[in-house]
Amino acid sequence: VQLQASGGGLVQAGGSLRLSCAASGRTFSSYAMGWFRQAPGQEREFVASISRSGGSTYYADSVKGRFTISRDNAKTTVYLQMNSLKPEDTAVYYCAAKSALFGDSSMATLYGYWGQGTQVTVSS
Repeated sequence: VQLQASGGGLVQAGGSLRLSCAASGRTFSSYAMGWFRQAPGQEREFVASISRSGGSTYYADSVKGRFTISRDNAKTTVYLQMNSLKPEDTAVYYCAAKSALFGDSSMATLYGYWGQGTQVTVSS
């Protein structure tokens, strides 16, 4: 599966952005999906994940209550709605498809397919 992330940009603190990740291929619904982010000089970190059906979601504590992950299997797209953005949310955001059927969805090593990343910058 190939992934194309979009929707990043520059926003003021307290603002909102919605990221999209369009997937190619007919097998999109067979993958759990995740969003990760990487700030300069830091390791890539988990943001959110969603199950294959969309019925289960999981968030990092740092974004819980502010970010919402969703998916549309008919459109083969996963979204990340980001509200109440903070300067510390500044990073390159990556979408990923989880290759492993089981395992902790916050572990980047379980994701076999990655998009190219989209930059999110939050100014104070």
